[in-house]
Amino acid sequence: MASILKEIIIEALPEKVWDAVRDVGAVHKRPAVGFVTDTRLDEEARIVTFANGMVVRELIVDIDDKARRIAYAVVGGRFKHHNASMQILAEGAERARLVWITDLLPNELAGPIGDMVEQGSEVMKKTLEVGSAFRPTGSSKESES
Repeated sequence: MASILKEIIIEALPEKVWDAVRDVGAVHKRPAVGFVTDTRLDEEARIVTFANGMVVRELIVDIDDKARRIAYAVVGGRFKHHNASMQILAEGAERARLVWITDLLPNELAGPIGDMVEQGSEVMKKTLEVGSAFRPTGSSKESES
């Protein structure tokens, strides 16, 4: 099984980074603007459309506010197995470390998916550091409040 681990430091408050990342219905409006072009909620999953045209159904496995961790799994498509998590850790009071882990099969997908993780990480870092992801969007999380 292939494993991809990506860590990035984000120059923003950890709680604000977490708020954007945990908003599972607004990935395209908050943390990954441009990398993800659309996100639609569908029962316990989200349908994610990427800028490269790839569309996946991601089952939301867990959102843990205490640990600041989200876990999800791609179901269907080219994957035999796909499980991923993102966790936001405090790096002092005003910086966050985003830890993104993806385990997948078949192994041949590790290269293209690793490239997407790299691109997505760069976009999230830029978006979260300029603060545009912190503005209310009317997304799923805000509408539940």
